[in-house]
Amino acid sequence: MQQLLHTAVDAALEAGRRIMAIYASGDFEVQLKGDDSPLTRADVASHRAIMGKLQDTGIPVLSEEGKAISFEERSAWSRLWIVDPIDGTKEFIKRNGEFTVNIALVEDGVPVMGVVLVPAKMELFLGVIDADTARATRTVGGEFAWTPTQWIEAGQAIPVSNPGRPFTVVASRSHMSAETEAYIAELEKDHGSIETLSKGSSLKLCMVAAGEADCYPRFAPTMEWDTAAGHGVCLAAGCEVLDWTSKMPLAYNRQELLNPWFLVRGPRMRSFS
Repeated sequence: MQQLLHTAVDAALEAGRRIMAIYASGDFEVQLKGDDSPLTRADVASHRAIMGKLQDTGIPVLSEEGKAISFEERSAWSRLWIVDPIDGTKEFIKRNGEFTVNIALVEDGVPVMGVVLVPAKMELFLGVIDADTARATRTVGGEFAWTPTQWIEAGQAIPVSNPGRPFTVVASRSHMSAETEAYIAELEKDHGSIETLSKGSSLKLCMVAAGEADCYPRFAPTMEWDTAAGHGVCLAAGCEVLDWTSKMPLAYNRQELLNPWFLVRGPRMRSFS
């Protein structure tokens, strides 16, 4: 598992280097995909960098920017990488820095490793569940010149306890739905005045994992590659990611890659339930 973690971090860093070179140039070459979501040349460059690093692991890869793979083929995969080369392409285009590189290792539907790199902020979230142990960390202020080992070893354990902060909900910067607003209003009845933390991309899951927020309700569309890596960080940090309807843990490599509505609950919210 440690070797796979090293490889995943190496892949994320190489992708981050290529993304930031394009980010600095300002030449994004924005196109629209079939679902009207944006695609830039940075998405493609990141995908190629990650695939180049992960291919030697012998583990199949499901990537947002990869070829379509039938469920008949994927259903035979008990272990796979789920990758989003740039999560938050809209944030990338807006140049607000809130985009991430997401790499998850999934076993039997469960993310057992999550690597989330925030290249514009030089920040890395990691989560690993191996046998009976779990470890989640956050590295702040790293450098692209560092080795993967240096990034991993510089990580500080998360979540960080802050009992004095108000109950906090993290929400999408670009996709706040009416249902989410209604849910937040219900939370106010239970917790009084609450704070809302707005973030882009998989940073929303990572904020709960880090202990900066107590929950993240997502009542709007996402895909498996949007959430798998952040979910892996959350699980290692002692958080839950639940299918909103069934209240069961969100699973991966499903026939339908579109996620159901879900709720991320941090340790403090779980204690209230």
